[in-house]
Amino acid sequence: MPPHRHAPSQPPVRPLGARRFVRRLLTLVAAVAVGAGLLTAPAHAAPSVDEIDAQIDKQWEQLEPTIEQYNKINSQLKANQKKSADLQKKMAPLELQSALAMNQVGDLAARYYIDGPSQEIGALLVSTKPGTLAEQLVILDRLAEQQRKQVAGVLAIRDRYLAQKQKLDALIATEMKQKAELAAKKKQINAEIKRLTAMLPVSSVRVENCPSIDGVVSSAARTAIKTACAQVGDPYVWGATGPNSFDCSGLTQYAYKAAGISLTHFTGAQWNEGRPVSRADARPGDLVFFFSDLHHMGLYLGNGIMVHAPRTGKPVQVSSINTMPVAGFRRPY
Repeated sequence: MPPHRHAPSQPPVRPLGARRFVRRLLTLVAAVAVGAGLLTAPAHAAPSVDEIDAQIDKQWEQLEPTIEQYNKINSQLKANQKKSADLQKKMAPLELQSALAMNQVGDLAARYYIDGPSQEIGALLVSTKPGTLAEQLVILDRLAEQQRKQVAGVLAIRDRYLAQKQKLDALIATEMKQKAELAAKKKQINAEIKRLTAMLPVSSVRVENCPSIDGVVSSAARTAIKTACAQVGDPYVWGATGPNSFDCSGLTQYAYKAAGISLTHFTGAQWNEGRPVSRADARPGDLVFFFSDLHHMGLYLGNGIMVHAPRTGKPVQVSSINTMPVAGFRRPY
Protein backbone atom coordinates (compact mmCIF):
# COMPACT_ATOMS: atom_id res chain seq x y z
CA MET A 1 0.00 0.00 0.00
CA PRO A 2 1.42 3.41 -0.90
CA PRO A 3 2.79 5.36 2.04
CA HIS A 4 0.16 8.15 1.71
CA ARG A 5 -2.78 5.71 1.80
CA HIS A 6 -4.12 4.50 5.16
CA ALA A 7 -6.64 1.86 5.97
CA PRO A 8 -10.06 3.30 7.04
CA SER A 9 -10.39 3.60 10.80
CA GLN A 10 -12.70 1.09 12.55
CA PRO A 11 -14.69 1.77 15.78
CA PRO A 12 -13.42 -0.11 18.78
CA VAL A 13 -15.06 -3.46 19.12
CA ARG A 14 -17.20 -3.88 22.34
CA PRO A 15 -18.15 -7.35 23.29
CA LEU A 16 -21.86 -8.11 22.84
CA GLY A 17 -21.89 -10.13 26.03
CA ALA A 18 -21.27 -7.02 28.15
CA ARG A 19 -24.44 -5.30 26.91
CA ARG A 20 -26.53 -8.34 27.59
CA PHE A 21 -25.01 -8.65 31.04
CA VAL A 22 -25.87 -5.00 31.93
CA ARG A 23 -29.48 -5.38 30.74
CA ARG A 24 -29.93 -8.61 32.70
CA LEU A 25 -28.42 -7.00 35.77
CA LEU A 26 -30.85 -4.03 35.58
CA THR A 27 -33.81 -6.38 35.12
CA LEU A 28 -32.73 -8.42 38.12
CA VAL A 29 -32.34 -5.30 40.31
CA ALA A 30 -35.83 -4.06 39.31
CA ALA A 31 -37.36 -7.46 40.08
CA VAL A 32 -35.74 -7.49 43.51
CA ALA A 33 -36.95 -3.95 44.19
CA VAL A 34 -40.52 -4.84 43.24
CA GLY A 35 -40.39 -7.97 45.36
CA ALA A 36 -39.16 -5.89 48.30
CA GLY A 37 -41.97 -3.40 47.78
CA LEU A 38 -39.61 -0.54 46.86
CA LEU A 39 -41.30 0.34 43.57
CA THR A 40 -44.91 -0.33 44.51
CA ALA A 41 -47.37 2.52 45.13
CA PRO A 42 -47.92 3.26 48.82
CA ALA A 43 -50.91 1.35 50.18
CA HIS A 44 -53.65 3.38 51.89
CA ALA A 45 -55.24 1.84 54.94
CA ALA A 46 -59.02 1.59 54.99
CA PRO A 47 -60.63 4.31 57.11
CA SER A 48 -61.31 3.35 60.69
CA VAL A 49 -64.66 3.43 62.49
CA ASP A 50 -63.64 6.69 64.19
CA GLU A 51 -62.71 8.32 60.86
CA ILE A 52 -65.96 7.27 59.16
CA ASP A 53 -67.96 8.38 62.22
CA ALA A 54 -66.27 11.78 61.98
CA GLN A 55 -67.34 12.05 58.33
CA ILE A 56 -70.90 11.02 59.23
CA ASP A 57 -70.95 13.64 62.00
CA LYS A 58 -69.82 16.26 59.48
CA GLN A 59 -72.62 15.30 57.09
CA TRP A 60 -75.13 15.34 59.94
CA GLU A 61 -74.03 18.88 60.85
CA GLN A 62 -75.21 19.88 57.38
CA LEU A 63 -78.32 17.70 57.43
CA GLU A 64 -79.81 18.86 60.74
CA PRO A 65 -80.09 22.57 59.78
CA THR A 66 -81.44 21.50 56.38
CA ILE A 67 -84.15 19.41 58.07
CA GLU A 68 -85.11 22.30 60.38
CA GLN A 69 -85.21 24.75 57.47
CA TYR A 70 -87.32 22.27 55.52
CA ASN A 71 -89.72 21.98 58.47
CA LYS A 72 -89.92 25.78 58.75
CA ILE A 73 -90.67 26.28 55.05
CA ASN A 74 -93.19 23.43 55.09
CA SER A 75 -94.99 24.96 58.08
CA GLN A 76 -95.12 28.38 56.43
CA LEU A 77 -96.32 26.82 53.20
CA LYS A 78 -99.21 25.04 54.91
CA ALA A 79 -100.25 28.26 56.71
CA ASN A 80 -100.17 30.31 53.51
CA GLN A 81 -102.03 27.67 51.54
CA LYS A 82 -104.78 27.79 54.18
CA LYS A 83 -104.91 31.61 53.95
CA SER A 84 -105.18 31.38 50.18
CA ALA A 85 -108.00 28.82 50.44
CA ASP A 86 -109.84 31.04 52.96
CA LEU A 87 -109.56 34.03 50.64
CA GLN A 88 -110.83 31.92 47.77
CA LYS A 89 -113.91 31.03 49.83
CA LYS A 90 -114.54 34.71 50.65
CA MET A 91 -114.19 35.70 47.01
CA ALA A 92 -116.72 33.17 45.73
CA PRO A 93 -119.90 34.99 46.94
CA LEU A 94 -118.45 38.36 45.93
CA GLU A 95 -117.78 37.12 42.44
CA LEU A 96 -121.32 35.73 42.28
CA GLN A 97 -122.81 38.98 43.57
CA SER A 98 -120.86 41.11 41.08
CA ALA A 99 -121.78 38.73 38.26
CA LEU A 100 -125.50 38.98 39.09
CA ALA A 101 -125.31 42.78 39.31
CA MET A 102 -123.47 42.99 36.00
CA ASN A 103 -126.05 40.66 34.44
CA GLN A 104 -128.84 42.95 35.63
CA VAL A 105 -127.14 45.97 34.12
CA GLY A 106 -126.52 44.05 30.92
CA ASP A 107 -130.13 42.88 30.71
CA LEU A 108 -131.43 46.41 31.25
CA ALA A 109 -129.12 47.83 28.61
CA ALA A 110 -130.08 45.12 26.11
CA ARG A 111 -133.79 45.65 26.71
CA TYR A 112 -133.48 49.40 26.20
CA TYR A 113 -131.50 48.80 23.01
CA ILE A 114 -134.03 46.35 21.54
CA ASP A 115 -137.38 47.53 22.87
CA GLY A 116 -136.68 51.10 23.83
CA PRO A 117 -137.68 52.50 27.26
CA SER A 118 -139.75 50.09 29.31
CA GLN A 119 -143.47 50.59 29.80
CA GLU A 120 -142.89 51.43 33.46
CA ILE A 121 -140.47 54.24 32.61
CA GLY A 122 -142.73 55.40 29.76
CA ALA A 123 -145.75 55.48 32.08
CA LEU A 124 -143.71 57.41 34.60
CA LEU A 125 -142.74 59.99 32.00
CA VAL A 126 -146.29 60.54 30.56
CA SER A 127 -148.23 60.42 33.82
CA THR A 128 -146.20 62.83 35.85
CA LYS A 129 -147.83 66.03 36.84
CA PRO A 130 -146.46 69.30 35.52
CA GLY A 131 -143.40 70.38 37.45
CA THR A 132 -142.50 66.88 38.66
CA LEU A 133 -140.73 65.56 35.55
CA ALA A 134 -137.39 67.01 36.54
CA GLU A 135 -137.76 65.47 39.97
CA GLN A 136 -138.54 62.04 38.49
CA LEU A 137 -135.55 62.25 36.19
CA VAL A 138 -133.34 63.01 39.20
CA ILE A 139 -134.76 59.93 40.95
CA LEU A 140 -133.97 57.78 37.94
CA ASP A 141 -130.42 59.15 37.85
CA ARG A 142 -130.00 58.40 41.52
CA LEU A 143 -131.29 54.87 41.05
CA ALA A 144 -128.80 54.30 38.25
CA GLU A 145 -125.99 55.86 40.27
CA GLN A 146 -126.84 53.67 43.25
CA GLN A 147 -126.73 50.60 41.09
CA ARG A 148 -123.40 51.65 39.65
CA LYS A 149 -122.01 52.24 43.16
CA GLN A 150 -123.28 48.86 44.30
CA VAL A 151 -121.54 47.10 41.44
CA ALA A 152 -118.37 49.18 41.91
CA GLY A 153 -118.30 48.37 45.65
CA VAL A 154 -118.60 44.65 45.05
CA LEU A 155 -115.86 44.77 42.42
CA ALA A 156 -113.57 46.80 44.69
CA ILE A 157 -113.88 44.25 47.51
CA ARG A 158 -113.35 41.37 45.10
CA ASP A 159 -110.28 43.04 43.60
CA ARG A 160 -108.82 43.65 47.07
CA TYR A 161 -109.18 39.97 47.94
CA LEU A 162 -107.79 39.03 44.53
CA ALA A 163 -104.71 41.23 45.06
CA GLN A 164 -104.07 39.57 48.44
CA LYS A 165 -104.50 36.13 46.91
CA GLN A 166 -102.09 36.92 44.10
CA LYS A 167 -99.41 37.90 46.64
CA LEU A 168 -100.08 34.74 48.61
CA ASP A 169 -99.94 32.61 45.47
CA ALA A 170 -96.58 34.13 44.56
CA LEU A 171 -95.27 33.45 48.08
CA ILE A 172 -96.60 29.89 47.94
CA ALA A 173 -94.84 29.31 44.62
CA THR A 174 -91.55 30.56 46.11
CA GLU A 175 -91.95 28.40 49.20
CA MET A 176 -92.77 25.32 47.13
CA LYS A 177 -89.58 25.88 45.14
CA GLN A 178 -87.56 26.26 48.37
CA LYS A 179 -89.18 23.11 49.77
CA ALA A 180 -88.23 21.15 46.65
CA GLU A 181 -84.63 22.42 46.81
CA LEU A 182 -84.32 21.56 50.50
CA ALA A 183 -85.85 18.13 49.91
CA ALA A 184 -83.27 17.46 47.17
CA LYS A 185 -80.44 18.61 49.44
CA LYS A 186 -81.78 16.46 52.28
CA LYS A 187 -81.94 13.45 49.96
CA GLN A 188 -78.35 14.04 48.79
CA ILE A 189 -76.95 14.31 52.33
CA ASN A 190 -78.94 11.25 53.47
CA ALA A 191 -77.50 9.28 50.56
CA GLU A 192 -73.96 10.30 51.59
CA ILE A 193 -74.63 9.29 55.21
CA LYS A 194 -76.01 5.95 53.99
CA ARG A 195 -72.90 5.43 51.81
CA LEU A 196 -70.56 6.22 54.71
CA THR A 197 -72.52 4.00 57.09
CA ALA A 198 -72.18 1.11 54.65
CA MET A 199 -68.39 1.61 54.77
CA LEU A 200 -68.20 1.05 58.54
CA PRO A 201 -65.90 -1.94 59.05
CA VAL A 202 -67.11 -4.91 61.08
CA SER A 203 -64.45 -6.13 63.46
CA SER A 204 -64.15 -8.91 66.03
CA VAL A 205 -63.38 -8.34 69.69
CA ARG A 206 -62.26 -11.27 71.80
CA VAL A 207 -62.25 -10.38 75.48
CA GLU A 208 -61.88 -12.60 78.49
CA ASN A 209 -65.05 -12.91 80.61
CA CYS A 210 -67.28 -11.70 77.74
CA PRO A 211 -68.58 -13.45 74.62
CA SER A 212 -67.00 -12.79 71.24
CA ILE A 213 -68.18 -9.51 69.75
CA ASP A 214 -68.55 -9.02 66.01
CA GLY A 215 -69.71 -5.62 64.88
CA VAL A 216 -68.83 -1.99 64.29
CA VAL A 217 -66.59 -1.10 67.22
CA SER A 218 -64.75 2.20 67.59
CA SER A 219 -61.37 2.43 69.33
CA ALA A 220 -62.96 4.09 72.39
CA ALA A 221 -65.69 1.44 72.56
CA ARG A 222 -63.11 -1.36 72.24
CA THR A 223 -61.17 0.00 75.23
CA ALA A 224 -64.35 0.48 77.28
CA ILE A 225 -65.54 -3.05 76.50
CA LYS A 226 -62.19 -4.62 77.44
CA THR A 227 -62.09 -2.60 80.66
CA ALA A 228 -65.68 -3.44 81.67
CA CYS A 229 -65.32 -7.13 80.83
CA ALA A 230 -62.16 -7.31 82.93
CA GLN A 231 -64.32 -6.37 85.95
CA VAL A 232 -66.69 -9.35 85.61
CA GLY A 233 -66.92 -10.99 89.02
CA ASP A 234 -66.14 -7.80 90.98
CA PRO A 235 -68.72 -7.10 93.69
CA TYR A 236 -71.53 -4.56 93.46
CA VAL A 237 -71.10 -1.79 96.01
CA TRP A 238 -73.46 1.16 96.08
CA GLY A 239 -71.63 4.38 95.10
CA ALA A 240 -68.42 2.55 94.08
CA THR A 241 -66.50 3.55 90.95
CA GLY A 242 -63.69 0.95 91.06
CA PRO A 243 -61.17 -0.34 90.73
CA ASN A 244 -62.36 -3.36 92.71
CA SER A 245 -66.10 -2.75 93.16
CA PHE A 246 -68.78 -0.88 91.25
CA ASP A 247 -72.37 0.20 90.99
CA CYS A 248 -74.03 0.40 87.55
CA SER A 249 -73.03 3.95 86.53
CA GLY A 250 -69.69 3.56 88.33
CA LEU A 251 -68.81 0.64 86.03
CA THR A 252 -69.61 2.54 82.82
CA GLN A 253 -67.78 5.62 84.11
CA TYR A 254 -64.72 3.50 84.92
CA ALA A 255 -64.81 1.74 81.53
CA TYR A 256 -64.95 4.93 79.49
CA LYS A 257 -62.44 6.72 81.69
CA ALA A 258 -59.94 4.13 80.42
CA ALA A 259 -60.81 5.28 76.89
CA GLY A 260 -60.20 8.94 77.79
CA ILE A 261 -63.90 9.87 77.96
CA SER A 262 -65.21 11.49 81.13
CA LEU A 263 -68.71 10.56 82.32
CA THR A 264 -70.57 11.66 85.43
CA HIS A 265 -71.26 9.06 88.11
CA PHE A 266 -75.04 9.23 87.68
CA THR A 267 -77.30 7.41 85.21
CA GLY A 268 -79.37 10.52 84.38
CA ALA A 269 -76.25 12.56 83.65
CA GLN A 270 -74.75 9.84 81.42
CA TRP A 271 -78.05 9.72 79.52
CA ASN A 272 -77.66 13.42 78.71
CA GLU A 273 -73.90 13.19 78.07
CA GLY A 274 -74.35 10.65 75.28
CA ARG A 275 -76.09 11.21 71.98
CA PRO A 276 -79.30 9.29 71.23
CA VAL A 277 -79.04 6.06 69.24
CA SER A 278 -81.95 3.93 68.12
CA ARG A 279 -82.06 0.29 69.17
CA ALA A 280 -81.64 -0.76 65.53
CA ASP A 281 -78.45 1.34 65.23
CA ALA A 282 -76.96 0.43 68.64
CA ARG A 283 -73.34 -0.72 68.54
CA PRO A 284 -71.10 -2.59 70.99
CA GLY A 285 -69.86 -0.02 73.50
CA ASP A 286 -73.05 2.05 73.61
CA LEU A 287 -74.69 2.72 76.95
CA VAL A 288 -78.04 1.02 77.49
CA PHE A 289 -80.54 2.41 80.03
CA PHE A 290 -83.53 0.83 81.73
CA PHE A 291 -86.84 1.89 83.27
CA SER A 292 -88.60 5.21 82.74
CA ASP A 293 -86.58 6.91 85.49
CA LEU A 294 -83.27 5.56 84.08
CA HIS A 295 -82.26 4.08 87.44
CA HIS A 296 -80.18 1.27 85.89
CA MET A 297 -77.73 1.03 83.00
CA GLY A 298 -75.08 -1.17 81.43
CA LEU A 299 -72.49 -1.34 78.66
CA TYR A 300 -74.00 -2.86 75.50
CA LEU A 301 -72.03 -5.67 73.83
CA GLY A 302 -74.31 -6.24 70.84
CA ASN A 303 -76.69 -9.14 70.07
CA GLY A 304 -78.97 -8.16 72.96
CA ILE A 305 -76.42 -8.63 75.75
CA MET A 306 -74.56 -6.27 78.08
CA VAL A 307 -72.04 -6.18 80.89
CA HIS A 308 -73.33 -4.43 84.02
CA ALA A 309 -73.26 -4.24 87.79
CA PRO A 310 -76.74 -5.55 88.72
CA ARG A 311 -77.30 -5.03 92.45
CA THR A 312 -76.05 -5.87 95.91
CA GLY A 313 -75.36 -9.58 96.09
CA LYS A 314 -74.81 -9.90 92.33
CA PRO A 315 -71.34 -9.11 90.96
CA VAL A 316 -70.49 -7.50 87.64
CA GLN A 317 -71.74 -9.91 84.98
CA VAL A 318 -72.88 -10.40 81.40
CA SER A 319 -76.63 -10.74 80.87
CA SER A 320 -79.46 -10.10 78.41
CA ILE A 321 -80.87 -6.59 78.07
CA ASN A 322 -84.35 -8.07 77.68
CA THR A 323 -84.79 -8.89 81.37
CA MET A 324 -85.67 -5.22 82.05
CA PRO A 325 -87.61 -2.54 80.14
CA VAL A 326 -85.14 -0.75 77.87
CA ALA A 327 -85.44 3.05 78.00
CA GLY A 328 -82.94 3.72 75.22
CA PHE A 329 -79.34 3.82 74.06
CA ARG A 330 -76.72 6.55 74.17
CA ARG A 331 -73.31 6.82 72.50
CA PRO A 332 -70.79 8.65 74.71
CA TYR A 333 -68.16 9.35 72.03
